[in-house]
Amino acid sequence: MIYRLLAINIDGTLLQSSGRLHKSTKEAIEYVQDKGIYVTLVTSRSYPSAKKVAKALKINSLLVAHSGAYIAGPHEKPIYVQRIVEDVTYEIVRLLEGFQCQIRLVHEKYALANKSRLNHNMMAKTVFTSGDPIFYSQQFVESISETILEEPVTPSKIEAYFEDAEDLNDVKAAIQGTFGEVDIVQLNELRFDIMPAGVSKLNGLLYLADHLGIARNEMVVIGDGIDDLQMIESAGLGVAMGNAPVEVKQAADWVTRPNDQQGVTYMVKEHFRKQQPIEFLKKMNLLK
Repeated sequence: MIYRLLAINIDGTLLQSSGRLHKSTKEAIEYVQDKGIYVTLVTSRSYPSAKKVAKALKINSLLVAHSGAYIAGPHEKPIYVQRIVEDVTYEIVRLLEGFQCQIRLVHEKYALANKSRLNHNMMAKTVFTSGDPIFYSQQFVESISETILEEPVTPSKIEAYFEDAEDLNDVKAAIQGTFGEVDIVQLNELRFDIMPAGVSKLNGLLYLADHLGIARNEMVVIGDGIDDLQMIESAGLGVAMGNAPVEVKQAADWVTRPNDQQGVTYMVKEHFRKQQPIEFLKKMNLLK
């Protein structure tokens, strides 16, 4: 099979546990791009944060950010944007504020969050260390609902981090039973993301592929998280990181090394060295 697109998650996949990019990872991305493969990032991060990583990797393509709700290139207007409407955002925030949780409204130009209400200091620290660049505005307020009542917002995503797993389950059930306008992706026992209905990493990637004229079976996806599972299952070649949960590995066609052992580099060098450059394949009439 000839693959024309490589989609890679960022945290836990491209980045090491330290949050850094290994030199070999940068070289691997350059190597595969030189073969004419379209490389994109598909991430739950904000667009400015994804763009920062893409710049470090010399990727100038369209990126799928905000868990699939926002697709844009470095110098282009977005080709796809989905948002949670103002009144639904307000009602969901009001519901969340009744529980011990951290709330973050994510927009491509800013993030709005409540001040830390988590007792676990390490957890509270983790919530807002997502690698967002300095110029990405992050405002912390006492009450998000009061703030957005005066200045309504339409975020692409709402992140919620809980102190207690039972609270998460209660809120998740309440939102799913009340708001048909949104979907929930649970990332672990204490965190879920709320997106506009129909939005997911997979659907964002499929929208991009359709925009580029690339078939699903011509895509390679590398990821490590539960929110990467659908992409890994649906791609022509789905690759799980060695540090991924068991269910993600079971869904994959290939399991590479962990992120701290340069799993992306290993997979790219092992697989794409066998594939001729796209331009060569076109000249040989092996690819249209």
